[in-house]
Amino acid sequence: MKRTDVPPTWDERATLHTFLAYARATAVAKCEGISDEAARRAPLPASPLMSVAGLIGHLRWVEHWWFEVVFLGEAERAPWTEESPDKDFEPDPSLSLAEVVADYTRACAEIDQKIAGHDLDALSAGKGRHGGHFTLRWVIGHLTEETSRHNGHLDIVRELVDGVKGG
Repeated sequence: MKRTDVPPTWDERATLHTFLAYARATAVAKCEGISDEAARRAPLPASPLMSVAGLIGHLRWVEHWWFEVVFLGEAERAPWTEESPDKDFEPDPSLSLAEVVADYTRACAEIDQKIAGHDLDALSAGKGRHGGHFTLRWVIGHLTEETSRHNGHLDIVRELVDGVKGG
């Protein structure tokens, strides 16, 4: 994922997508150089699922939820259940961090293709807790916010597990 916050054109759609792509690429950059063992370590006692690998897994599945399930109305495939609502923070232990990151980047690319033909004012197939539909514009903005917020978590967790800052 190339990381730039300057859109190729100055229209609203390119600007919104560039900000989301930048946040996604920043999450991936924060994974560079960390060992698989360190990526699975959750250093915050009150947050036992907050690991680098767990955060990337979560980001992968919130993209699925908001774009594919809520916006497009596709079937839910996420790993969470009523018994384990945070399962998205627990990537398959047989996968390396590189595989978790590759799954995230692949899912993002597929989602980008799926939404490319939709107008920013198009309404979601699904409704929110507020009882109404979301525009694609809102979903893109929400995912930019969520990914950016989790990038801050990635900063903290990464520094605690292996001392690397920034990224």
